[in-house]
Amino acid sequence: MSPDTNAVDAVIDAVSAVFMIVGALMSLAAAIGLLRFPDLMSRMHAATKPQVLGLFLLLAALGLQMRTWWVWPVMLVAWIFQLLTVPVSAHMVGRAGYRTKHLHKELLSTDELEAVVLKAAEAARTRDSDGGR
Repeated sequence: MSPDTNAVDAVIDAVSAVFMIVGALMSLAAAIGLLRFPDLMSRMHAATKPQVLGLFLLLAALGLQMRTWWVWPVMLVAWIFQLLTVPVSAHMVGRAGYRTKHLHKELLSTDELEAVVLKAAEAARTRDSDGGR
């Protein structure tokens, strides 16, 4: 006895609809966080965390709607690429923002980068005073 194909299609459509709605809401939350959060660090967090999950849910919904097996590896590669590049780009933007003073220090709970930046600035001053030798 095989399951009714209309019932299976209805379940797949319902699951993909839920994935699309939740994924769109996660992406909307990321956009609102970019506009509403007060400093670079919190905006960066809002842009990266919900965006990756929202993209995963939207890709999963699209894969369910396509109903072919060959689309899943392509979407998996797209999602893995996002998983690998978003944290690296956020790290680089955060470091650049920290070094150019585009943050509110009073909002940081701990500042683990301050010692590294001060040491690098001191090394640069020493190098400049030696004439670059």
